Amino acid sequence: MLVSYKWLNEYLDLSKVTAKELADQMSLTGIEVEAVTRPMDGMKKIVVGEVKECVPHPDSDHLSICQVDIGEEELSQIVCGAPNVKAGIKVIVALPGSRIAGNVKIKKGKMRGQVSNGMICSLQEIGYADNVIPKEYSEGIQYLPEDAVCGDQAFKYLDMDDDLIELSITPNRADALSMRGVAYEVGAIYRQTPQFKDLPLVESNQLASDKIKVSVEDTNDAPSYQIRIIENVKIAPSPQWLQNRLMNAGIRPINNVVDVTNYVLMLFGQPLHAFDYDRLNSQEIVVRRAKAGETLVTLDDETRELTPEQIVITNGKEPVALAGVMGGRDSEIIESTTTVALESALFEPIAIRKASKAFNLRSESSARFEKGINRATVSQACDFAAAMIQQLAGGEVLAGAVVGSSVDAKDVTVAVKLERINQYLGTDLTVDQVDEIFTALGFIFERNETSYQVNVPPRRWDISIEADLIEEVARIYGYNQLPSTLPSGETVAGSLTPEQKALRKIRTLLEGDGLNEAISYALTTEEKSKQFTFKDSIVTRLDWPMTEDRSVLRMNLISGLLDDVQYNVARRNTQIALYEVGRVFYQNENPKKNLPLEENHIAFALSGQWQTKDWQTANEKVDFYHAKGILDQLFEKLSVADEIRYQRAQNMKDLHPGRSAYIYLGEELIGFVGQVHPTTAKDYDIPETYVAELNVEALIAASFGKFSFKPVSKFPSMSRDIAMLVSEKISNQEVVSVIKQAAGRFLSDVAIFDVYQGKNIDLGFKSLAYSLTFTNPEATLTDEEVNKAMEKVTKALTENFLAIIR
Repeated sequence: MLVSYKWLNEYLDLSKVTAKELADQMSLTGIEVEAVTRPMDGMKKIVVGEVKECVPHPDSDHLSICQVDIGEEELSQIVCGAPNVKAGIKVIVALPGSRIAGNVKIKKGKMRGQVSNGMICSLQEIGYADNVIPKEYSEGIQYLPEDAVCGDQAFKYLDMDDDLIELSITPNRADALSMRGVAYEVGAIYRQTPQFKDLPLVESNQLASDKIKVSVEDTNDAPSYQIRIIENVKIAPSPQWLQNRLMNAGIRPINNVVDVTNYVLMLFGQPLHAFDYDRLNSQEIVVRRAKAGETLVTLDDETRELTPEQIVITNGKEPVALAGVMGGRDSEIIESTTTVALESALFEPIAIRKASKAFNLRSESSARFEKGINRATVSQACDFAAAMIQQLAGGEVLAGAVVGSSVDAKDVTVAVKLERINQYLGTDLTVDQVDEIFTALGFIFERNETSYQVNVPPRRWDISIEADLIEEVARIYGYNQLPSTLPSGETVAGSLTPEQKALRKIRTLLEGDGLNEAISYALTTEEKSKQFTFKDSIVTRLDWPMTEDRSVLRMNLISGLLDDVQYNVARRNTQIALYEVGRVFYQNENPKKNLPLEENHIAFALSGQWQTKDWQTANEKVDFYHAKGILDQLFEKLSVADEIRYQRAQNMKDLHPGRSAYIYLGEELIGFVGQVHPTTAKDYDIPETYVAELNVEALIAASFGKFSFKPVSKFPSMSRDIAMLVSEKISNQEVVSVIKQAAGRFLSDVAIFDVYQGKNIDLGFKSLAYSLTFTNPEATLTDEEVNKAMEKVTKALTENFLAIIR
């Protein structure tokens, strides 16, 4: 919000305080100041001039030769190209040697052979943005008031010599989104009470209720709604002082009636809307929800298709305004308007925010409705605006406001004790100091020794509990004056939870294998969210996503890692090894009513070369077994390898059907490993890539209590090899599981060392060869013991797989 220092001075005595000093004090009390600017800064030698004579340029069809009085003895000739230049007007003149916006220097020169001693300026040329310039001057030069003195600096007639303080208002301080709110804040800082001047409202004898009826279908949508009627108004441009204030606040002047509503918005923080009463084509106003299929052409000439989520103002038949956001074109104030229906209301914030978001129509009004407005000034602001319209546009204000709904605005009583204030702030404030602060804030209070009962006025609707009052004391006392104190109590040494320790161990192992940690967005697209999932789940969608690319909570980590792979590959970094630890979100209930289940997962993605060629090593591409090897190493580290089994993954469409596997911990499916399906890889525009994802919570839970020290056996181990022919459909995991079950307690390791299909092997079969290691930690093994174990293994393989032992 832009705060005018001159305007603020009308309510407070700031004669001894500069705008910069004021900004510093406001920052210390918790309202962030972005900048303090003076629009005229950087420009010079820009004065008021009066065009005495204006004739067409003999050699141009769009230039004019003007003789301009700039307060000197002789007239100054200036060539001007503005279409609205004419004799008898006061204008802004940049003299030779002057500097205008953008640090552009103006020199004496010739245009089409005619001498030009400077420039007659438009508002754009002295720094105003196009969107705040009155439309009648948007394509030409600005006219200054008739009482402007030739030769004077032009800035003061446009209030460009004013200091503008730009505030960044947080949602909890929406009361400061008005000049009155800022005046109360500054008054508290400097221990002053703002003095506001109300305009007298003179009403006619005719009742407004005779002209219009107002009803609100649901008072939750519009807790307060009223209309005032002003007849016989004359639409015209606003006086220069009002236009200046609006432009300095970033608002385009329109006409005297609309400008009053915007002025009151800035003054009270109360949004208003003015309808052309005759163009409503009705003597009835109904506030309701829009009906499906209804449309409204808004002031920006856009046709809006409405939904029942939006609140609309209707003439009893059809919408004439989108409540709290934008008016309708067919009922706007125009030059021929003579009767104004002035609306002042309080709308439900969530509905306004949703409507503003749905139509991408964020306005000064909608912003205030969203953050909250002072309920006590709904009627006061409306009356002030009616009186001001009467003052600037003439007309008669009909007696009474026609009320559709109203809400009581009462003080809120909050209790607080001096001891609590000092305890929270670490101060030694006295009752006199706290009394002074509450008085400066304009709060009425009762004190019984050190206990306070504070009546908080409606203008500070952000204060409702004890902590809020303590914060107010801290702000006005000064955060910079709060003492620095050490925390009391005993310190306790921090430690990691077992889960954190396990995650650190996992990270260390993966980084030791050459993987780098990545962090992806938890929000993604619906399509990517459904990829690489090994659990059934409903998608959890945001109601109001910033973009469609970030609209759904992820149900896997792999899609985010593949985005990272694609990003790197596009930049010619093709050797990629990334991992991520993060949460995924599963939903089996109604997403509108239930929060999703969060599960901690770990995933990695490998692509490119595992080993690059050098003088003694050949290239080695990443393959399925590199990914599986990392997992096996991880399972060993967590002491759960004996409970892990792999099973061919047949139902995951995003994985290669012949190079992928589900991972089970006991009977629980905890993840998968495999090659990204070539079609999916093409969609991501990435080369051959191998991925894995695990439910790390299940892994860590299974590993608790299983970390134990096993001494190396002092007795020798014995090894036996076994080769067999089995069906090609039998997996290595199945064979290893049978061997482990049959070999007995002395089997310490089993490893496959050969796989063969081809010559001398029947079609549909394959040859597998394994090395089995036996160890007895308590005694030396005998050949007889090992031979018995091998016999059991042979028998089990034959019975389970019809294996032919070779």
